[in-house]
Amino acid sequence: MKVLMVLTSHDKLGDTGKRTGFWLEEFAAPYYVLKDAGADITLASPAGGQPPIDPKSDEPDAQTAATERFKDDDEARLQLANTHRLAGIRPEEYDAVFYPGGHGPLWDLYDNADSIRLLEQFVTASKPIAAVCHAPAVLLNVRSGAGDPLVNGKRVTGFANSEEEGVGLTDVVPYLLEDRLKEKGGVYSKGDDWSSYVLVDGKLITGQNPASSEQAARELVKLLSEA
Repeated sequence: MKVLMVLTSHDKLGDTGKRTGFWLEEFAAPYYVLKDAGADITLASPAGGQPPIDPKSDEPDAQTAATERFKDDDEARLQLANTHRLAGIRPEEYDAVFYPGGHGPLWDLYDNADSIRLLEQFVTASKPIAAVCHAPAVLLNVRSGAGDPLVNGKRVTGFANSEEEGVGLTDVVPYLLEDRLKEKGGVYSKGDDWSSYVLVDGKLITGQNPASSEQAARELVKLLSEA
């Protein structure tokens, strides 16, 4: 099975002067779930090359077994440093796509034409799509085959308003993901803040927060094994 992972290239946290990017655990945990299941993984980002790691996700208290494994994995680190440009990706070459979160996707992937094109081709081909934490933002401007918002009527989750408030960024982010998913017709629900919560609706998998990333990847493997 060939799986594409798409990461953000955006590194500015609004007007705060601080940095953001992708959340390291949300990349590392799914990466190893997929790799250990035998997946051939390709990494891509809008700008290509090394995508920005959110500095907070690289701090000691944010480390997990998966992030520690990644730091000792020279091959994976080299692969991450050389992501493909998203514009050059051919969706038909992949069986599934996984979007890790971090705040970056709120800015550069929600309206990225290449990402939207890729996802709409995945929808048409009935291939699995997974996104965790802030990455369900990539779904906001994707249309179904009928022309409706993809999330309309779908059971979805993503980083909750209460979690955004908990990290003190409610007034920094360009929009609140929970609110925007609801505005697009998504049937949004959430679990307890910071706990694993994953929803599967057909071929669409969404996870609420960093704690949900491993389970979301396991659900993706399950869908691929059933295909």
